[in-house]
Amino acid sequence: MDIESIREYCLSFPLVSECFPFDEYVLVFKVEGKMFLYTDLSNPEPAFNVKCDPEFALELREKYNEVIPGFHSNKKYWNTVYITPRIGEKLIKEWIRHSYEEVVKKMPKYRREQILKLLDETNL
Repeated sequence: MDIESIREYCLSFPLVSECFPFDEYVLVFKVEGKMFLYTDLSNPEPAFNVKCDPEFALELREKYNEVIPGFHSNKKYWNTVYITPRIGEKLIKEWIRHSYEEVVKKMPKYRREQILKLLDETNL
């Protein structure tokens, strides 16, 4: 999976926007204004950062050499994932969805329920 495929997948989630809030290289994906994935397009090694449950973040770091504590982010909640053949499309999509859900989980109950209902309807 490449960065363009990741971009398309992120944009398929409900209420997602993309922007370059830091500079012209760091592409950020947000749901309701909250970041759930970002990537540095100038990085020669394709990678992205995703938000993660703290325990799950540690599990992924132990299991995959391609997953490290989040670069330029709170390492408790964010992982950097290097895109390699070993990390297939299925895992990448699972981790992106997990990140999206982690962000939505922190929203007010009423809004969270609306967004999760929309997510269920998309079958992602």
